[in-house]
Amino acid sequence: MPAPNLRPCTSWRGSTLLDLATAVLSAPSFKGVSAMAEETFLEKLANRFFPQEEYPTVLPLLKTRVSMSPSSGDVAQTPEPKSTGGLASVFKSLTGNKSSRSPPNAQSPASIAQQLNGIGGLQNTIYGGPPDYEQLLEQLKIGNPLAERLAAAEAIRHAVHDYPLSGVTNIFKEAKDLIEPTKPPEARVAGFELFTACVRNATPTDPERLAYFQILTAPANTEDFYLQLTSLVELADHGKRLQGFHYSILPLLTAWLQQCFRITAAARSKAGRQGRSKGKSQLDEEVTLSLLFAFIADVMKYTATVLTEESAGGVLDIVLSICLQTPLSSDLRACINVIDAVITYGEIPSGKLMGCVKVLCSIHCLVGDVEPEAWRSISNLAKSHHGQTTVRILLDILRDPSAGEKGKQNVREIRGALSVLKRLFAKNGEDGFPLVPFTLLVHAMKKVISVEHAKVDADILHLILSLFGDEEVKDNVMEEDWLLMFDVVIKCSQRALETPDGRPITSRSRMASPLIKDEPVEQNLATGLAQTLYSLIIRIEKLVVGFAGEDFLQREDCVKFFVHVHAHLPESCAKLVIDHFMEYRYCYPSDLEWKENVKTILTAFFMDRSQPTHIRLHALRAVTDVFKVVEMMDEHEEPEIVRTFVAAILEDTGDEKDIAVLQEIVAFSVAVTQNADEPLFDYVISAIRASVTSDRLQSPLGSPTASRQGILNHKSSSSAIPSHLTQTPSNVVTKGLVQIFMRSMGSSAYKSLRVFDELLQIAKSHDCETDARISALKMLSRLRADWAYRIFLTLSTESDGLAASLFRTTGSLARKQAADELTQQHRSSRNDDSGSSRISRSTSFGQGHPQARQPLRSISGVSRTTQRHHHMWMYPDVEALPEATSGTASSFLRSFMEREDKVEADIEKPGADKEDSSKTEKEPLTKDCHGVSRELMMLPHRIRKSLNIGTYLDTVTGLVQNGCDWEVYSYILVHLPSQLTNQALFRGAIPQIRKLREALCDLLNRNSFQEPPVSSGLRKADVAICLFQTLNMVMSYNQHFTKTDQDEIVRTFLQGIGSTWERTAKCCIHALSICSHEMPGSTSKALVTILQKMSTIITQSHVAIHILEFLACLARMPDLYVNFREEEYRTVFAICFRYLQYVRDQPVKESFNRSSYPHARSSIALTESSISESNFQPNSSDDLPQYVYALAYHVIIFWFLSLKLNDRASQVSWIAKNLVSTDANGKENIDEQAQVTLDFMQRVAYADVDESAADPTFTSARFGEILKKRWIIGQSLVTVEQATRGGWAQITKRQPSGTSCYIIREKFSRPPPHQSQISTDTTRDARHSDANMVLPSHLLLQLSASIPQIGEPGRPIPLPNDEFMERAVKAFDRNFTVDGHKVGVIYIGENQTQEVEILANILGSSDYTDFLSGLGTLTKLQGANFNTQGLDRVNNSDGEYAFCWRDRVTEIVFHVTTQMPTNLENDPQCIGKKRHIGNDFVNIIFNNSGHPFRFDTFPSEFNYVNIVITPESRASFVATRLRSTANAKSAFYKVQVMSKPGFPEISPAAETKIMSLAALPGFIRLLALNASVFSLVWANREGGEHVSSWRNRLREINRLRERYKPKSSTTTSPPGTSNGVSHESRNVRDSINSLRRSSVANFLTNASEPNSQRSSILSTAETEVGPGVTEEGIVDSLDFSRWA
Repeated sequence: MPAPNLRPCTSWRGSTLLDLATAVLSAPSFKGVSAMAEETFLEKLANRFFPQEEYPTVLPLLKTRVSMSPSSGDVAQTPEPKSTGGLASVFKSLTGNKSSRSPPNAQSPASIAQQLNGIGGLQNTIYGGPPDYEQLLEQLKIGNPLAERLAAAEAIRHAVHDYPLSGVTNIFKEAKDLIEPTKPPEARVAGFELFTACVRNATPTDPERLAYFQILTAPANTEDFYLQLTSLVELADHGKRLQGFHYSILPLLTAWLQQCFRITAAARSKAGRQGRSKGKSQLDEEVTLSLLFAFIADVMKYTATVLTEESAGGVLDIVLSICLQTPLSSDLRACINVIDAVITYGEIPSGKLMGCVKVLCSIHCLVGDVEPEAWRSISNLAKSHHGQTTVRILLDILRDPSAGEKGKQNVREIRGALSVLKRLFAKNGEDGFPLVPFTLLVHAMKKVISVEHAKVDADILHLILSLFGDEEVKDNVMEEDWLLMFDVVIKCSQRALETPDGRPITSRSRMASPLIKDEPVEQNLATGLAQTLYSLIIRIEKLVVGFAGEDFLQREDCVKFFVHVHAHLPESCAKLVIDHFMEYRYCYPSDLEWKENVKTILTAFFMDRSQPTHIRLHALRAVTDVFKVVEMMDEHEEPEIVRTFVAAILEDTGDEKDIAVLQEIVAFSVAVTQNADEPLFDYVISAIRASVTSDRLQSPLGSPTASRQGILNHKSSSSAIPSHLTQTPSNVVTKGLVQIFMRSMGSSAYKSLRVFDELLQIAKSHDCETDARISALKMLSRLRADWAYRIFLTLSTESDGLAASLFRTTGSLARKQAADELTQQHRSSRNDDSGSSRISRSTSFGQGHPQARQPLRSISGVSRTTQRHHHMWMYPDVEALPEATSGTASSFLRSFMEREDKVEADIEKPGADKEDSSKTEKEPLTKDCHGVSRELMMLPHRIRKSLNIGTYLDTVTGLVQNGCDWEVYSYILVHLPSQLTNQALFRGAIPQIRKLREALCDLLNRNSFQEPPVSSGLRKADVAICLFQTLNMVMSYNQHFTKTDQDEIVRTFLQGIGSTWERTAKCCIHALSICSHEMPGSTSKALVTILQKMSTIITQSHVAIHILEFLACLARMPDLYVNFREEEYRTVFAICFRYLQYVRDQPVKESFNRSSYPHARSSIALTESSISESNFQPNSSDDLPQYVYALAYHVIIFWFLSLKLNDRASQVSWIAKNLVSTDANGKENIDEQAQVTLDFMQRVAYADVDESAADPTFTSARFGEILKKRWIIGQSLVTVEQATRGGWAQITKRQPSGTSCYIIREKFSRPPPHQSQISTDTTRDARHSDANMVLPSHLLLQLSASIPQIGEPGRPIPLPNDEFMERAVKAFDRNFTVDGHKVGVIYIGENQTQEVEILANILGSSDYTDFLSGLGTLTKLQGANFNTQGLDRVNNSDGEYAFCWRDRVTEIVFHVTTQMPTNLENDPQCIGKKRHIGNDFVNIIFNNSGHPFRFDTFPSEFNYVNIVITPESRASFVATRLRSTANAKSAFYKVQVMSKPGFPEISPAAETKIMSLAALPGFIRLLALNASVFSLVWANREGGEHVSSWRNRLREINRLRERYKPKSSTTTSPPGTSNGVSHESRNVRDSINSLRRSSVANFLTNASEPNSQRSSILSTAETEVGPGVTEEGIVDSLDFSRWA
């Protein structure tokens, strides 16, 4: 155990006394003294030599020092007889004991030397040994042959080992020449081995030992050094027995050590050059060196009491030199053992202490294998009386690093000193270790950082880290000033971990992770240093947090330190610093250094982009809070302070790529721009706009920006991260610009215009990121203008239909994906039975359905969409704008300005961007042909208040024309059409509208527009649909186009019918319907071609309704087809006939598909509904063929009426032929609708007259007795009212299609005088013998064919004159002869959205009134004799008047809510109005609210269709009342048919159309009529069918026929008839034959109404006629024109 330091009181006496006590107890004379005796000796020794007060202190030190000395049995015996005797006497005097031993009788060393050298005659007597020992000794003598001597030496060696000898001096004398360098190696080896055996087994005296020492240490061959050393080790007994040569051995060993290390080093070098591996055994030289080191340590251990400074210094010099030279741990460990022996058992010379400290520290730091041994020695040294000196040396190494050696050695010493001081400081002066003062240590580290070495910096940080223990920090640290320590840490960290510009070398994520072995040394070192710094920061943060709310002296220093090392702070610590600054309000103007503090926060935690995102955001938000305070200060005090503040935050914004941070920066910029002056505003816009430029420049070369964005978005979608991380920096900035524009609209024209131009550039640039361009377009496409050209933004673009066509709605995309998957399954199932399937397909589709092959090809195309196309926008987009828009029109911005107020004055006036309505213009500016001021368009932003919409439209036109990224392109396709409906917005962009029209026509006619990507699942036809819709909107500007331009528009729409884009036919047909109203001249020119084109696509079932609706519309516009010839009319009829045949064939198709090809129908249906119908609306042609059926007959009727009267009869035969169908069995069929159609044609073929009514003056009062008789004749109910006198009769013919009344008189001739009166004529009145008595039957018989009449069915069926028949006739008359429809009309006033407030309106705008006037005729309700569709016609409870409209076959009553009484007191919910419009299938909504109409505004189970009319430009109620007549006539309105979910698309306005007010009423009326007809069919699709009034009247007649027809009886057929003909066939035949014999009251009829095989589908009664029934076919019989 190392001895403790002696206190100063012991001084020299303590040292001397310790040596004395040790020497006494180690002397051979006191061998075997007990421990108690030793303790008694020491107590008395201390008692005698020290004062009483020092006795308790000295005695423990004596005991400790003696216990550290070698045990009494191992202590080297010193050859000092006087000293020995004196010490013995001292011991005896102290202990009172007598020694039992007497000292041995020893010879002097001189005599022993003489004996060994042969001088003197005294021979040593030998005792013991083998019998031949004398002979062997003689043989060993010099002069004998060498071989004999060597043999003798070997024998004596064994004898010495085996036999005890009393002395071996003679052996040394005789054999000493054997080890001379000149002797052969074998002789030298034999000699050393003999000497080694002798000294090991003999017990020589001190003189003899000296003599032996001299012999063994004499100069020898270097090859024999190991043998020489071994012999000496045995002689000294490993350092325990040095008597006789203890003063001489250390100098010798010092020389030997130096020589041996040099030889070993040379041997190692040689072995290294020869490729000796490290795993092999040690070199002989290394073994020798190890033995020598161990021997030296032993010698130092056992000669400590006689060790001189000179001898110890010599050894230490060599040892320290070796430490600096050797690279091996074994050498270092041996050197440390030597040094430790000196420290422990001796005294390090004062001049060698520093060297030892430096070497030990270096080894402790740098050599990990030897670190425990080095620390043991350092600990012993530190706990010795040299402890404080050691600390001082260590600090001096740090304080004056330049005083040491240069280069690596200096760094080693410094690092060693740091490592040792780290451990010593941790001991805190306990367990005998010296205390290291904190202040001295920190100052020393402050000096040593000048070395500028990374490893030194790392060690310094490790040391400082150790000052803050894991558990607690010691008081000697907590009570000190840390400022200088933090300076040291900052210097080290900045130099080692940061680049010259302050950027961290090691990422923050690596600071908390373990080291990586494979990293380069420099990088690993930096990582390790960073981790140390990180740990230090964590511990200091723990202290700061732990002392929160308490007095913590170093708190401010800690925070400042954190700021300096901000690049390396963990997130929690960074937040702590920011919160500290804000809590103590360091950044607010109340602090004198607030500007510097703000800069500190920005620089350290915001501008440092290595900081985590939320820390940067926290810092930015803290500073922006300060900005709000600064902004409220009086800006005149420091006018530049706001600009400086903003510049500090927006600096280098262009390089910011952290999306969340950039969003916050942009939000700050948006807030700043609200109150910024123009220079500051320009700076802010330029600063954030730089991010867009930077983003563009950093896009990868050779790859489009869209690919980058797609990759980014793909990653964001797969990881389900917040949306703000899935956008590019450009997009963030673009959204910010949009937000600035929105906020500036109502405050500054200059700001709005500047931002508008920036957004235009972004949208236009192909270099900008795609998402940024889309964000710009989202705002630009939502720009609208009201009636006064004031700009506002709308959230809804009303583009859902086109969005669905491009799979941009959630529903359409889901259906498309489901269809893709289902199609793949069907393809797989078809592949399983490919052989039979192919045969079946060729049979099924080869002839009957050639059009079915095209959808099948489209199925294969679906497989191309397996790869999902990423959509960057969807519809609806509730987040299209960065903030909610109020929809309020800007008071500063205009879309068009006809003049400007005092331009020059505005230029000079500072507030030129503020509105001043009081100014008036004296002289008009130069205008172009469209009224747009050229000077105005050239004005700068500061003056110009109108948006450059023309540039915007040019931009969009260029993108559409030249193509761009598909996401941008598709967005324009979907949203541009709805924006074009706002004509007020484009009032100043007419030239650009013309360019757009030209571009669209060119793209569509040349098929040169952009094709969608394959992965989108779209085809070129889908793009064409969007372009056609855009052209449809452009068509509304036709007043600005030339006739040639209008003709080209019509031709372009015609291009979409029957083209390769099959799915474009529908939208083009709708567009042509609009052209018919808006551009009748151009439509009329192309009408023949239009009909021809339509006739070529009649096989496409999905356009059936749309073609028929177009023809129905066209029929009501005779000016368009005034020059039609017979061929054109027949084309129209042929189209209708084809669709009638299509409906009739539906059940046959379905039955055939189910039986012959089970999955064909599902495949085709899937393809047509999922692929061909791109908008995913149900196909009404397939779902409700009844509507196609009814609409086709409707078109036939109207086009028959459109024929000139003289031409109608010529078409009857052809029409009748096509109305009769023939089934697969050859049976001819004619259904009810065909019958009533022919019935109507018969009524109008030769007369353009309406119905006729009974003459109210035909009464008995005037004509005398009148007799009435009724018959069923064919399909009519004939009533004859016959005046019995005078020959007058009134015939009423009630047909399915109408009622006709005739007054006729049979002019009787007065009988000649010679005619005698028949006495049996009882009916003749005797008083009037010359008058004729006539009964009703007389007239019927006279007009009928003469007898014989063959077949009862051909005969009139008489009806009884009873009460039942009267009721039946009255009920029949209640069936009106026109189809009645009811349509609601609702006016929505400004800003109205709720049902009650809308229904409470009692008047509307002027354009609404004009619209109603064109919609119908104002008709009085009270006493009305027509079907008012539920409106009260007695008490005027539903209003006094109603708007009604009627033609020859249809009547519409409009339920106009503004005409109905409103009494909110008695009816607060307007139930009286709601009961009408709530039950109307179709409502017309005149939406003047300024908001998009919601379908659920009027909840009802029966509202299927809402036809929404919206002014193209929003106008207030007052504005509409005050605008001029010219403006009213030029107004345009958007029309859109909104259907209940699940309701099929049945209108040309399913996609928004725009119409002028002049054409609006007629167009809306037609839409309402068609929608009402379809709704009637739709409402009855499950429970039956809708029966028209005509068909209902027909059925009533047939029911009467069945009731009163003659009962059938079996009779013999008259000559010329066939008994084989059935009764039904005879009925039909006879009914038709009787047509020729009937009177004017007996028109076309069918005698019976058996149900057809197809009545289950059409639910219409049909008559079947078998072949060979009559001599002529049923078609010929139906042609009334042949006999009329």
